[in-house]
Amino acid sequence: MKKLLYLLLILTFFASCKPTSIIITSKSEAEKKGFYHTPEGTIIIKTERQNRAVSNVRPSKKEPEKETKKDLKSRLSTEEKSDDFDISNSDTSYLVAQLINAASENLGSNYKSGGISPEGYDCSGLMFATFRKFDIILPRSSNEMSRLGTVLNPDEIKKGDLIFFRTNRRKIINHVGMVIEVLPDEIKFIHSATSSGVIISSTKEPYYSKTFAQANRIYSTL
Repeated sequence: MKKLLYLLLILTFFASCKPTSIIITSKSEAEKKGFYHTPEGTIIIKTERQNRAVSNVRPSKKEPEKETKKDLKSRLSTEEKSDDFDISNSDTSYLVAQLINAASENLGSNYKSGGISPEGYDCSGLMFATFRKFDIILPRSSNEMSRLGTVLNPDEIKKGDLIFFRTNRRKIINHVGMVIEVLPDEIKFIHSATSSGVIISSTKEPYYSKTFAQANRIYSTL
């Protein structure tokens, strides 16, 4: 009888330690969840046995020309109040969608202290490199990034906002990611973790719920 009770206690312990959220570590996983989208110009061919991605195939119909970085920057400056760039819960702006997609391109990349390339990123390096693709230059450290824009209340956080943590048991912010989904009781964000590289994590994970510091919206500073 004692052995049976002991076994039940062990099973209960492991069940309670089960993660509440699955960490996403690859682009294929992110695409299934809707966080990442295959770049235009890639055609997906589905067969009974496998799915194959064939790149650089010209579509039969003429596609509209892509907006260049220069065009995007011009639109940001001339159409600042346009609904196209309004960050809302019901719709993701063009810029935010592109930022999330650009960051997700690096899912699976290694962690590298000081890194700002696909060969390896640190947390602030991933944000720095992602925003730089759109001619938005951020400071190089997470602590400096946390001083940009507006610090948000928890109910104001939206996709594209930067989310910050204190993971070193000190008052100084030392980790940053980008919000990619906001749920009633959970925030999912992409970041570069020292142990796993570029992944998507959740504030439901005890480690991040305990170390969460703040979230900032930086767009008003552009």
